[in-house]
Amino acid sequence: MKRVIQVNDVVTRFGERTVHDGVSLHIDENEIYAILGESGSGKSVLMKEMIMLLEPSAGEISVLGKSLSRIGFKEAQALRSDWGVLFQFGALYSSLTVAENIEVQLKEYTDVSKEMRDKLVRSKLALVGLEPHVGSLYPSELSGGMVKRAALARALAMEPKLLFLDEPTSGLDPIGARNFDALIVELRDLLGITVVMITHDLESIFSIVDRMAVLADKKVVAQGSLENVLQSQHPFVEEFFKNEYTKERFKDKVKDV
Repeated sequence: MKRVIQVNDVVTRFGERTVHDGVSLHIDENEIYAILGESGSGKSVLMKEMIMLLEPSAGEISVLGKSLSRIGFKEAQALRSDWGVLFQFGALYSSLTVAENIEVQLKEYTDVSKEMRDKLVRSKLALVGLEPHVGSLYPSELSGGMVKRAALARALAMEPKLLFLDEPTSGLDPIGARNFDALIVELRDLLGITVVMITHDLESIFSIVDRMAVLADKKVVAQGSLENVLQSQHPFVEEFFKNEYTKERFKDKVKDV
């Protein structure tokens, strides 16, 4: 299995506050990998470090074989085109239509003609299950579920190898959340991409995640498959996975715990 992300002994400090103190994990090609953790454990911080929005205080992160601490400007620009990011609330530009939002990276990073960009925008809309006319709408005219799908279409604009999702099902109703989960799996299988997601959605964790890392106490306290993680006796893992609701809702999967 090809390794696409490697995190080694990452330390993250903001002033006197330490968020990560020796975080290590790896993510393999074509898997759906989740980052879980208690509030303030640095889940979003770690993802931002993976996509070069933040730099760790110490340690090493490699993405697609490139060391982020030793990468040059041009190489970093090229690497950024290999991933797409869906932020928690979509982060669509409110002054642009959906189509213009999807088109932004194509205009900035490619020499593709306007006609081809329009075709690509329509294809990305179709890929995430949105009708062509949605491209002419503004973000304020969309439902929460449509905003997520439009933002996902934008994340896929450059045909990335990696897809980063920050709480992708938050704010969605249960049916919308499960439909979005199904879409993520479909895209992973269809496009052969690797998905890294921050989530606390138990339904997602138990149904579509291949492997995961659990952050607590400034470190990774459990990682691997669901079966591996359920063996952990760390207090956060016990509270999150082994409460009465979870045991009842997912009794087939936690019955041996």
